[in-house]
Amino acid sequence: MNNTLTLVALAAAAALALPAVRQRLELSRAKHRSLAGHARMARRVAAQVPGYSYDEARFFAADAAPPAVAERRRAGFAALAGTLNARHAQSIALTKQAAARISDLQFTGAYRVPFQFSRHLREQLSLGAFWQRADGVTLTDLDGQVFHDVSGSYGVNLFGVDFYKQCMDEGLRRAQTLGPVLGGYHPCVADVSERLAAISGMDEVSFHMSGTEAVMQAVRLARYHTRRTHVVRFCGAYHGWWGDVQPGPGNPVTARETYTLKEMHADTLRVLKRRRDIACVLVNPLQALHPNAAAPGDGALVDSGRSAHFDRAAYTAWLKELRAVCSERGIALIFDEVFVGFRLAPGGAQQYFGVQADMVTYGKTLGGGFPVGVVCGRAAWMKRFNEQRPADICFARGTFNAHPAVMASMQVFLERLEEPAQQALYHQLDERWNGRAAALNARLEAAGLPVRVANLQTIWTVLYTQPSRYNWMLQFYLRAQGLALSWVGSGRLIFSLAYDDAAFEHVAERFVAAAQAMQADGWWWQDEGLTNRGIRRGLLREMLAHRFG
Repeated sequence: MNNTLTLVALAAAAALALPAVRQRLELSRAKHRSLAGHARMARRVAAQVPGYSYDEARFFAADAAPPAVAERRRAGFAALAGTLNARHAQSIALTKQAAARISDLQFTGAYRVPFQFSRHLREQLSLGAFWQRADGVTLTDLDGQVFHDVSGSYGVNLFGVDFYKQCMDEGLRRAQTLGPVLGGYHPCVADVSERLAAISGMDEVSFHMSGTEAVMQAVRLARYHTRRTHVVRFCGAYHGWWGDVQPGPGNPVTARETYTLKEMHADTLRVLKRRRDIACVLVNPLQALHPNAAAPGDGALVDSGRSAHFDRAAYTAWLKELRAVCSERGIALIFDEVFVGFRLAPGGAQQYFGVQADMVTYGKTLGGGFPVGVVCGRAAWMKRFNEQRPADICFARGTFNAHPAVMASMQVFLERLEEPAQQALYHQLDERWNGRAAALNARLEAAGLPVRVANLQTIWTVLYTQPSRYNWMLQFYLRAQGLALSWVGSGRLIFSLAYDDAAFEHVAERFVAAAQAMQADGWWWQDEGLTNRGIRRGLLREMLAHRFG
């Protein structure tokens, strides 16, 4: 009898546990198989990576290149460093001086290239981080050297720097009589709110000082209204630097209420349909260029495994599936358009892909040159208090939210966005920029260069077609050819719509010339035994030796 009762109890316990086990297995299957899809594991692995640097000999022959090739590289590197150091002496001098006080400069300087190469490179080759002026599609450094700008000011510069100078000047003029008065609003805020509601298709607007803050508020509102805890983000996506959306390396505290799932996959939809703890799903439409992969940067470019490809039809279908599931389950669908807002279309990614979110965040270019973050949403999601329970609120305020100068410049931006000249820039945007990418790829192939580009309209990334440990060197050859990249190097090039055919031709010519110079200096030496897998395995053995040897 006792045995029977025990068996019955065990069977009952197993039956009760079965749904939880099934949910856990479904969640595991919905995670991307890479480390980027397993935040906790990635943190553990990152904590074990040893710090070490290559000496000069290893720096030039990390791929076991023969001595003649290593010597060619050494000579090319010395010439390149000499050119950059002499041509930009004042800019470099101020950068070195300022780095002692500016922690961001220390970080970006150290992480431009894979860490094993970083120390020797910084000792021999320096870049300036200061500019004295910008005009059209160019930047001028402290030495008077002019660059074509493909850094895009991290996405702010959509219409060209002259456009934003005008927005800022006019915005300051409109706001000057009110000055820095905060708490109340400049009259332009009412107009801006109406314009943003019309553009976003939403009911209400909330103003903040950065895109990170805007995303934070959207997530807070989703949790407040659903009474659920968890945020779903997709593998590789960036939503600012705050903890809940950066659960892996880079965040000193584990984000325990965040699910990082595979994008564009049925396993993820299954999790969204069955779990009851999900408050919102965050989508960064920029990921359409490289789904489930982190933002590409040359600091992690250890081989030629970087990949990217934009399929508009496939990503549109995915967003529509996501929309349907979120509607069915009462989950807030949040489009994080801080980067792509107003870039893909006047109405942003919602217009471009034909999918309406519950909330959408904007930033960067919307400020007309000033810092800003905005949340637009349906009234049911945006309300911050409960009239039936007056102590039940979702508090969010900020000292500089809706600053008069920022809001007035935003008003100018939105007014000018409606002008025929700006609207004309969106005409056949896909065709124009896809054509430019295809033409550059054809030139690179014809020249026998192991480099290609992939793009989401004006957002480009550079890909490499043969195994190499030195692809990250291209950013310095591009710099020597007068192209200004951001600190992530060839991982992301951002063009403004001010690039006409003539200006783009200058960039294409310089890009090809840079790749040819790099090839001539021996960095893309080929050997049958050199494969991407072999490079990664060799690095793993190297790290284990330094960690445990």
